[in-house]
Amino acid sequence: MVCPLANFEEVYKTDHGAVYQCSRQNCYWLEFAGDTTAFKVGDFFGFKKKIDAIDISAMIINPSRTADFTIVMPFRTPRCFVLDINDVLSLRELLDGAKFMIELNSVVHECLKVTPNQASY
Repeated sequence: MVCPLANFEEVYKTDHGAVYQCSRQNCYWLEFAGDTTAFKVGDFFGFKKKIDAIDISAMIINPSRTADFTIVMPFRTPRCFVLDINDVLSLRELLDGAKFMIELNSVVHECLKVTPNQASY
């Protein structure tokens, strides 16, 4: 359930989903596969590490039917992700883009804090 007082800003969006930041709740919202999941900041980056750690090559090479999917249960969320190879790749793209934009935003804010009198030439 999304809080009616939440203040969402889009961080990054692809054809497969989006990541939003909520300043009031200090969290990220992941919209993916028709559902929305809230993450605390640390949990969001932990979830990204889990997705990055999935061995796509092993999923492709393994002939068993169970290798076609992977199940990821993010920390402190009620959601369970059942992902096929395409879902993993799409989710990686989304999370990579979101992480890049978050880091870029931090760099921009740091640069804006530097005044001309403080800059070293």
